[in-house]
Amino acid sequence: MTLLTLVRHGQTDWNLARRIQGATDIPLNETGRADARTAAEALRGGDYDAIYASPLVRARETAQIIARELSLPEPVLTRGMREREFGVAEGTEVADYIARYGGWSSEVPGAESLEAVCERAMDSLDRIARAARRRSAPRAESLIVVTHGGVIRALLMHASGGTLPREGDALRNGSVHRFVAERGTLRPLEPIAG
Repeated sequence: MTLLTLVRHGQTDWNLARRIQGATDIPLNETGRADARTAAEALRGGDYDAIYASPLVRARETAQIIARELSLPEPVLTRGMREREFGVAEGTEVADYIARYGGWSSEVPGAESLEAVCERAMDSLDRIARAARRRSAPRAESLIVVTHGGVIRALLMHASGGTLPREGDALRNGSVHRFVAERGTLRPLEPIAG
């Protein structure tokens, strides 16, 4: 069993402007750095063994701030936890995206499906959890993974059988979500800072 704490990266200027980032590599702004410190404070007191991050700069910097605050080693980058690619819609304002495509699960030229995002993220988490179990057996390992709102949303939907996140639930920048990974499955626990 591996305890996984997924953290959404801190705010960027595109988050503030409500623009879809996807794979576009947008850095944190000052509020985003504060979000990372707030997430670290919410995590303080936990016994974490390692921290992983999407290679996109907004997640990587969030993970570096958390690692520094919690005295953890430098984050390990894992490509499978990068944000959903939105193809031609990247850079579009959210309201325009919804008006044009009708919703998040729509077909967008060049975009990844939610199913593909979930599949690659689950694959990545499974590899992380298996490596952790080899290192720490028989003790359960506790890991932090800094990723993106679309990835966390896809994993919550998968792990909860579609009941989470609830309609209208926003996944705030810097929010913290806990899961248990065991034998290729993922089970959500209550978020500790949502």
